[in-house]
Amino acid sequence: MNSTTETEVLIDAVDDILTHRFLLDYPRDAAQIIEESDVTAVADVLSNQDIYVQLPAWQQLVPHAASRLLDAMPVDVCQKILTELPPHYTVKVLGQFDEARQQEFLNLLSPGIQKELNDLMSYPNECAGRLMDTRITHFRGDMTAEKTLSILRNSKLKTARALFLVDNDGRLTSKVHLQDVAVADPNTPLHTLAQPIVTAVQSMAPNEEVTELFESQQLLDLPVVDLDNHLLGIIYHANLLKASQQELSSDLLAMVGASREERALSTPFFAVKKRMPWLQINLITAFMAASVVGIFENTIAQFTALAVLLPVVAGQSGNAGAQALAVTMRGLALREITIRQWGLVMWKEVSTGLMNGLCIALTCGIGVYVWSQSLGLVIVICSSMILAMIAAGFAGALVPIMLVRLGQDPAQASSIILTTVTDIAGFFAFLGIATLLSGML
Repeated sequence: MNSTTETEVLIDAVDDILTHRFLLDYPRDAAQIIEESDVTAVADVLSNQDIYVQLPAWQQLVPHAASRLLDAMPVDVCQKILTELPPHYTVKVLGQFDEARQQEFLNLLSPGIQKELNDLMSYPNECAGRLMDTRITHFRGDMTAEKTLSILRNSKLKTARALFLVDNDGRLTSKVHLQDVAVADPNTPLHTLAQPIVTAVQSMAPNEEVTELFESQQLLDLPVVDLDNHLLGIIYHANLLKASQQELSSDLLAMVGASREERALSTPFFAVKKRMPWLQINLITAFMAASVVGIFENTIAQFTALAVLLPVVAGQSGNAGAQALAVTMRGLALREITIRQWGLVMWKEVSTGLMNGLCIALTCGIGVYVWSQSLGLVIVICSSMILAMIAAGFAGALVPIMLVRLGQDPAQASSIILTTVTDIAGFFAFLGIATLLSGML
């Protein structure tokens, strides 16, 4: 009995020594064996090895395999591994987990390391890093089709229509369409099915660049890389669409002076704090428009019909301006236009305003004549309607472009500025022409 026990101890000791030397001398081969082996068994073997013996092999693992192995390791070993691994590689491994599991691992580390990793995992708003999905499976060119499909079945992770291949240093090299892998011979290596990467985007690239790539190249998924071309994640078309919808909803809030951060169930105090500054600004601009009416007080007092028709002109010009504003802001957001094309956009909207103004003026003139039987009043409202619609188109096109040129958010201030311009232009055109043609009223 004692002899058998001693033999088993001796065999275990030899296994540990051989594993020790293999991990140190052939870390890349060890990583490939680990990726293809049962994760629980590998975790038991590695747990008996010194952390510095494991590290070379850990750094050769693809992040998905490393995350599965990390999840199976004892807590004390996880702490040592995450502490000693290079931060950028640690970020890629932690990126394979959901936020709750990420935080559990981060809590094992010292505050300094936690802060460093959190800084590396966070990206500014409106950049590719915020859109990408890091929970992806990395593949190497020497993996077979059979092994690849087995990994996909076991990972249960969302995957792109194309599988992106990396070299032994984790750098993006090529891609393989999933349908090609599915119909290939089981022993076919992936590199024989590989196709070149059409495009990739860096993690700090702005959303506008990502949108332009998806639209110009008809992409379904887009790889995200760092400065050294290491694969960080994938942007799926659905993620981009969701982000665009969220951005659009926040722009709608901003255009009416509400905060992008406000939600339907936010507290009244929070809503008031966010809305009040813009309501005060809107009040000032309303007084500006009212002052124009005050200039023509005597004309309105003499011809009371003008007071009845005044909101008609202002309302029509406001709606026309809002249409021009929406189209221009969409063009800027989707990069259909740039600020250098302001002349073309302005000419298009002014021309549209003129043609719409003529049509609306004709309809309005008929209605006013039936109501008032005054040809002079018809001339006043028709001419002022045309001028107001032209001014609305001009302002709707130029205001957001000017704000972008000045480095401001066009969604935040365009609506208030546009309302002021259209009100003043409509009031001034209508009452000014009425004053000039008062002899016909």
